Amino acid sequence: MNPLPDRTVILGMLITLGLVFALVFWFVRLAPSPEPALQWRDAAPLSPKSAPAPQQPRLPGQGKAELI
Repeated sequence: MNPLPDRTVILGMLITLGLVFALVFWFVRLAPSPEPALQWRDAAPLSPKSAPAPQQPRLPGQGKAELI
C-alpha cells in the first residue's frame, strides 16, 4: 500500500477541521438561547409587578390565644 502524499493528508485534515467548525457553529446557531442575559446596564422595572402591601405588626394579646 502506497503512503498518501503530504498534500492529500493536509487537505483532508483541513477539510475535516472545516466540517467540524461548520457543524459546531451551525448547531449553536440553531439552538436559541433561553433568555437574554441580565446586563449590569439594564434598568430596573419602572413599577413593581405586585408588591405586597405593608402590614402593621401584630402585638401579642390582640389575637385569639396568641399569648405564647
